[in-house]
Amino acid sequence: MSLKSHPEVLLRDTLLGIESGWSPICEPYAPGKSEWGVLSLGAVTSGFFIDSQAKRLPPALSPRPALEVGSGDVLVARANGSKRLVGVGCVVPGGVRKGLLLPDLVYRLVPKRERLDSAYLGLVISSPLFRRQVEAVMRSTSGQFKISKSDLLDFSIPLPSLRHQQRIVEALASLTEQEQAIEAAIAKLRTVRRGVLISAIPSAPEAERGRSGIWPTVREVGEVRMGKQLSPSSRQFGTQLPYLRVANVLDGWINYSDVKVMGFSDSERRTYELRPGDILLNEGQSLELVGRSAIYRRGEGEFQFQNTLVRFRVGEDVLPEYAQTVFSYWLTTGVFATIAKKTTSIAHLGGDRFASLPFPMVSLEDQRNVVRTLDAWDKRIASEEDALAKLRRLKQGLVDDLLSGKVRVQDVA
Repeated sequence: MSLKSHPEVLLRDTLLGIESGWSPICEPYAPGKSEWGVLSLGAVTSGFFIDSQAKRLPPALSPRPALEVGSGDVLVARANGSKRLVGVGCVVPGGVRKGLLLPDLVYRLVPKRERLDSAYLGLVISSPLFRRQVEAVMRSTSGQFKISKSDLLDFSIPLPSLRHQQRIVEALASLTEQEQAIEAAIAKLRTVRRGVLISAIPSAPEAERGRSGIWPTVREVGEVRMGKQLSPSSRQFGTQLPYLRVANVLDGWINYSDVKVMGFSDSERRTYELRPGDILLNEGQSLELVGRSAIYRRGEGEFQFQNTLVRFRVGEDVLPEYAQTVFSYWLTTGVFATIAKKTTSIAHLGGDRFASLPFPMVSLEDQRNVVRTLDAWDKRIASEEDALAKLRRLKQGLVDDLLSGKVRVQDVA
């Protein structure tokens, strides 16, 4: 939909600047109310601000107060392993807790207050016009999709008068309030589910953990294998087959919309093929996401996998869904981050380190109970997310109409 009814200007002409954040190695826990923390990408990539998505800053590190986020800040994700999450942003709401720092993978847009309303900029960021520009300039390096400051500054945005911007925001206030109420409900459900997850996985006393005979290791309850390394020869030899890589494996689901191909010999096909129930884990990722996993549900042999992933194939005494729950627990509680080795900006899980972790084995019936309990919470969250998606489609349509001039503000207010 055209946005020509309002003057268009470059984003650089409406901003004082774009600020980058800081991502030191943090403790794998949420910060307390009086503690400093660094936001994770999950704080902004849902399209609304989630202050619980943060990690505690170690006491040995001094905080950087200049990077503390505050009410009205406009945040945009500059990089992500998923294309659809790059350029997603939000406006920090009023009443946000203190002590949360801007992370390195998120930009803070600082508007010129006399020209650009922060809440209005938040609406523009969610518009198709902004999205098209993000996708046009997005680049990929090391499995991460990114946008640069210079590209972002050259984006074009519709800019009515400041008063008209505020009237557009006011016209959408009722829908925004409904949206925030559902968002709050989802955040609460996720917090409860996280607690259920942590309590559902059995633990051994810390002094005994990992000792022989307490728990079997991961390699003793299933098969662990690294994927095939991509090389120039793989583009020229063998049968060209689709393979999954780290960008395809997200938290609990696999994105098949952007799949590449490389050559596999007959023996390699048998070695690297995927079967329903296989679990794929991110081997190389940012420290907070290393070990992110999902269960493969497509046909046997339909896809292979690259060495940026680790494949876990369960043994007869383990349910795939239970193993996935354990791996999600390890991601949530920082187990994967603890064993990962970091080189430059990428952390590596390590197939052998992963395979050596003690696996919390319980009976098949207990495994089913854990899976059923978490599935019930997932269904409640999914129901709220469906309601939120419907509301957002309604709101987005109205935003587009208001920005384009198709609908007048007085017709909505």
